[in-house]
Amino acid sequence: MDKEILLTSILKQALNVFALDLPIKLEKPADEKFGDLSSNIAMIAYKQVADKFNSPRELAETLLEEIKKADRENIIEEINLAGPGFINFKLGHDHLINKLQEIITNKDFPLINLGQGKKAIVEYSSPNIAKPFTIGHLRSTIIGDSVANLLEASGYKVFRDNHLGDWGTQFGKQIVAIKKWGNESEIALADNPVEKLVALYVKFHEQAEKNPELEDEARLWFKKLEDGDKEARDLWQKCIDWSFKEFAKIYDYLQVQFTENNGKGYGESYFEPMLKDLIKELEKSGFAKEGKEGAILFFYPNDELAPLMIAKKDGSTLYATRDLAADKWRKDNPRYQNEDGSAPLVVNEVGAEQAFYFQQLYRAEELLGWYQKNQRVHVKHGLYRFKEGKMSTRKGNVIWLDEVLKKAKNKALDFTNDEEVATKVSVAALKWNDLKRKSEININFDWEEILNLQGNSGPYMLYSYARAKSILRKAKELNLTETVNANFVVSDLEKSLLSSINDFSKVVARASSEFAPHYLCSYLFELAQLFNSFYNKYPILNSSPERQFRLDLVEAVAIILKKGLNLLGINTLEKM
Repeated sequence: MDKEILLTSILKQALNVFALDLPIKLEKPADEKFGDLSSNIAMIAYKQVADKFNSPRELAETLLEEIKKADRENIIEEINLAGPGFINFKLGHDHLINKLQEIITNKDFPLINLGQGKKAIVEYSSPNIAKPFTIGHLRSTIIGDSVANLLEASGYKVFRDNHLGDWGTQFGKQIVAIKKWGNESEIALADNPVEKLVALYVKFHEQAEKNPELEDEARLWFKKLEDGDKEARDLWQKCIDWSFKEFAKIYDYLQVQFTENNGKGYGESYFEPMLKDLIKELEKSGFAKEGKEGAILFFYPNDELAPLMIAKKDGSTLYATRDLAADKWRKDNPRYQNEDGSAPLVVNEVGAEQAFYFQQLYRAEELLGWYQKNQRVHVKHGLYRFKEGKMSTRKGNVIWLDEVLKKAKNKALDFTNDEEVATKVSVAALKWNDLKRKSEININFDWEEILNLQGNSGPYMLYSYARAKSILRKAKELNLTETVNANFVVSDLEKSLLSSINDFSKVVARASSEFAPHYLCSYLFELAQLFNSFYNKYPILNSSPERQFRLDLVEAVAIILKKGLNLLGINTLEKM
């Protein structure tokens, strides 16, 4: 059982003497010399028993005796008071060693059950067809994949969706550009077909400035596409197929997969046939009405939010219309419904600049009775900024992701000649650099920081894991196996490492419930630092009688580093 759960139970038993049932909050003291955990429960409880005690500290002194009586498993090594009534605990290591054995014995130990019996849809990446896979999509892909992993570790049944931008007026422009200036065979055979499509898209806009009639021609072709014209549909489908050729390479490199629609995800076009009926339903609800300019708008009660446009004056739909259709389809689909028939948790990993739009979308879905509050979550990401300037550009100032990936791998090849190892190192570097910070902040992209073996980086984490596995291999080669001998003193550093190992599930729970992978990164980095300090300070293979205990510590660290990094979408390396 987790040390905090045990200690909370002991404190509750102590409070029973005064017939008190209060929430228990445990915190780590700022300075380790005060102990492992601290509680201000005496100061909280004093308000209810002030007639019996002169001060919170006096109450704390009484609680100390009751705590000692309740500690039947002897998990508390030392207990003391501080200040006006803080109770500080230094925990014994026996139960932590038991936890250590549990981790080693059951390497696939369950984490937490926050989402047991529930379902979640995580929508992420979502690049636009016929447009470049940008560095912004990299952030959404990395963060969204990790959030999905964390929810799975929390017990949710997770569906991973890639909500592709494969519909809209831009496809009329793309079709015109292909017909006038493109070569379909050349695009199909290109290493990066999207690059060819972008060049044609740029040319369309250049020519449209000189010849505005091209815009009318584009609108006509998009109308043909909406009406099912065979030529328009064929060209549109080719744009999708060409784009997927490039996207597949990127997803394969990043080791990212999706579950929905045979791994391709449900693009906006999938929901297009549902839009007319959706608009009628929204109008029937009374929330959607025609505005002053003739567009259909979703109006919020008491003007709590600005109206959300559902359809333009000419009847054409928008991104919001297709999002509403997608979310209605999801809540009505038995595949996604929870066991009780309720709607699933739906998470959108999208840039922070869309925050207000998602506020409008989620509130609309609450008012319609589709989803309850907090069933819809917007995980926001900030921007990438490059210190060294643009890495690759077209007119429009786009950073091409494939060049970022190539450069990351070339940098990793400075460490190794093994192509496979270099790929894993580069992916770990990129993912860790993103996930180690709060998702909504902007990132200054720095190659030296990302690929530094000594700093808070992906390669450092891989190296720490590989070091642990190297120790375990040597122990196996030397046949160094024995039962743990308890006749030795566990050092403060070893206790800190034990305590950190014990915190893993709690950290995963927080990262999952707050959709915040950076908490897990902070924890894993601190664990790696503790492990490396332990490795540098104490002999392991040549120690006695501590050897097996220290080998167990190393094994538990390796298990948790691997599991934790995997939750972040990072594959470990046995050797570096």
